[in-house]
Amino acid sequence: MIETFEAILINLGIGYKLLFILITIVLGFLISKLILFFMNRMLKKASDKLNVDPTNYSFLKNAVSFLIFIVTVIIIFYSIPELKSVGMSLMASAGIFAAILGFASQQAFSNIISGIFIVIFKPFRVGDFIKIGELHLGTVEDITLRHTVINNPENRRIIIPNSVISSETILNSSITDPKICAFIEIGISYHSNIDKAIEIIQNKASHHPNFHDNRTDEEKSGNIDQVIVRVINLGDSCITLRAYVWAENSSKAFEMKCDLFKSIKEQFDKDGIEIPFPHQTVYLRQEEPLKITQI
Repeated sequence: MIETFEAILINLGIGYKLLFILITIVLGFLISKLILFFMNRMLKKASDKLNVDPTNYSFLKNAVSFLIFIVTVIIIFYSIPELKSVGMSLMASAGIFAAILGFASQQAFSNIISGIFIVIFKPFRVGDFIKIGELHLGTVEDITLRHTVINNPENRRIIIPNSVISSETILNSSITDPKICAFIEIGISYHSNIDKAIEIIQNKASHHPNFHDNRTDEEKSGNIDQVIVRVINLGDSCITLRAYVWAENSSKAFEMKCDLFKSIKEQFDKDGIEIPFPHQTVYLRQEEPLKITQI
């Protein structure tokens, strides 16, 4: 009779442990689904703002599910004495493996974390024209957790790891206001007519098809010039003029700037406005022929 009662208690203990394992697994599953639900909503909003495919973040969601599964297994092994010793051995082996794996994939995780920061802080979006550091510029085509794809003016795709972008200075020409003020700097000689040169620059700039009148209503009523031209330097050989010319975006500003350099130079030639350039004077020394004296 006593042996039967002890057997019942043992069976009840086993049943309790099985019930605990089942409840822990169910709770882990529910918590995982709840976290993924909120993550999907957050990433959906971020994807809409960045114009990115939400499936790009599937790795992050899978990683969270895997992490919750690991935590659930650890709780089960540490809560049941019979499994604790086995769990300690497995965790020791897993710890060594995780250290090796973490060291080998350090750069990959760095790119993923940087990609998450780009999604959260949004320094740029798909379609923005950006410049990264001093080398790369172009239009953002895609943002993933590992890298960002940029289409440069040569129509070549530049794939930059997110960790590299996070450590560089980003110049974003589209994040708030896409309008660009292009600086047109031209040097004229000291004997040229400054007022005539300014008039030519203003006329050519204001009639360019890409020119954007950025004046306020008060400036228009006050007859402020559409194109402001200032003398910014009196150099050794030239007077430097700078025109502030507005365009709707970076690409139009670049095209307009190139066209204006050509048209202004041509008009300067017609009106006698000289653009100075360096001169060098070369003196050739001529040696006198040697005189031979006969004795």
